[in-house]
Amino acid sequence: MNIENTQVQMRKGILEFCILHIISRGEVYATDLLEELTSAKIMVVEGTLYPLLTRLRKAELVSYKWVESKAGPPRKYYVITKQGSAFLMTLKSTWVELSLSTEQIISVKSKKMKK
Repeated sequence: MNIENTQVQMRKGILEFCILHIISRGEVYATDLLEELTSAKIMVVEGTLYPLLTRLRKAELVSYKWVESKAGPPRKYYVITKQGSAFLMTLKSTWVELSLSTEQIISVKSKKMKK
């Protein structure tokens, strides 16, 4: 089994949650979103972000607005929708539950180690 593939799958599993959380803080430009995800080691492939943003937009969890730029063409800024905020709250609850459950499992010492 390839450890890198498993690690990638673990990150992909929480990517949507992280993206929605970042967008929920306020308007965000895709490049800034990508930089934060990359620096947090959640995502490093740009080609993953844009299809996911499109999927979130089609699901009406995020929307975007064009903002004129003094340094070039207009920029697309993403914002969370009311529906997206409700969705994010549910994901946060799920995350807390999963985190606690995972911590419970990984904190138990092996039976061999207890002796």
